[in-house]
Amino acid sequence: MNNKKCHVVTFGNFKGGTGKTTNSTMMAYSLAKMGYKVLLSDQDPQANATSLYLRTKANHSDDIVTFDKTLMTAIQDQDLSPIITEVRENLYLLPSFSDFAQYPKFLERSFSQESDRVKYFSTLLEPIKSEFDFIFIDVPPTISIITDSALYASDWVVVVLQTHERSLQGAEVFTNYLQSLIDDYGADMDILGILPVLLKNNAPVDNATLDSAKEIFGEHNLFENLIKNMERLKRYDVTGIKEEDMHDRRVFKRYHATANEFLQRIEKANKEE
Repeated sequence: MNNKKCHVVTFGNFKGGTGKTTNSTMMAYSLAKMGYKVLLSDQDPQANATSLYLRTKANHSDDIVTFDKTLMTAIQDQDLSPIITEVRENLYLLPSFSDFAQYPKFLERSFSQESDRVKYFSTLLEPIKSEFDFIFIDVPPTISIITDSALYASDWVVVVLQTHERSLQGAEVFTNYLQSLIDDYGADMDILGILPVLLKNNAPVDNATLDSAKEIFGEHNLFENLIKNMERLKRYDVTGIKEEDMHDRRVFKRYHATANEFLQRIEKANKEE
């Protein structure tokens, strides 16, 4: 795979609790272990990805993390680089803070045109792209200027689909919404795939939802590697990501396979362009 270009990828769904944060952080971690330089940009004011990665950093380093600036301050200064934080080798975090909830108001004050507001975050990412192979963006599950800004900045979108009806509906609305961004603002991104996350492994509801998703999106658009329900993933929210025992190894075996498919999908799409 050609790593000269930085690929910006948003993980999304308009239904909350579908696993966007878990899967964006785990995929970024797995790609970093494979040698790719990855930045996770936490664009959710709740900052769940930030909390997870700071706990993960504590597992790898005794350094105490302090921030002289918040994300909003860095945005106002038009320079994101001072708050980029190393989590572990090849893995970096652009942390979110509660004041990022003020981002929409900042954009309203700064730009009169809606299109300029949507495009602003993309201009902030541009100077740091050369430092990374991938920039992953974790967004809130809402139709908002925050989500619009992330999507406009993206080359690819991974739709995270938990296997229940509301998540399927959220994924369908989300994919349809992407076309409106392309039409309204000339966004240049495409759906890399639908990543299924099993609510209960091989339960009838999971299978029925997957069948419906294949009908709606086309089977070729669904990742072949499903993210199974694994209790260890829930523990990482408390402990940070660890690699200590057979349960951790099971998690990473699954995400290593999914990360490989992710890379193959990008390589295939690039060849088709």
